[in-house]
Amino acid sequence: MNAAADLIRSYLDAFNRGDRPAMLTLLTEDVAHDINQGGRETGRDAFAAFMARMDRCYRERLTDIVVMAEPGGTRAAAEFVVEGEYLATDEGLPEAKGQTYRLPAGAFYEVRDGRIARVTMFYNLPDWVRQVEVR
Repeated sequence: MNAAADLIRSYLDAFNRGDRPAMLTLLTEDVAHDINQGGRETGRDAFAAFMARMDRCYRERLTDIVVMAEPGGTRAAAEFVVEGEYLATDEGLPEAKGQTYRLPAGAFYEVRDGRIARVTMFYNLPDWVRQVEVR
């Protein structure tokens, strides 16, 4: 097996368990996090703060996960479906009222010294907005 693919599977499994400390241990201290349709945040502490906000606003589970990694083990990608519930209004987004959503997504990863050094997320934000707009 590819060590990078195994690392990404462990990271995504920890996400699904809601085990944020386990996720954080799989990241480098200087991890770069490219937020979907947003900026880049750097560092494990910034990533932890981002996840705390996400956990406050959303309950999510990833399904249909497929992980791919290049043979050298420095790059990997994952495709999955995000099944979620919008719990609390996130800044600049529609009002949350417990709406559910199902959204295809993907992520790209850089691996360094056995840890994730970059997480770049992609999903269709307008599709998510259509799904959660209060009806």
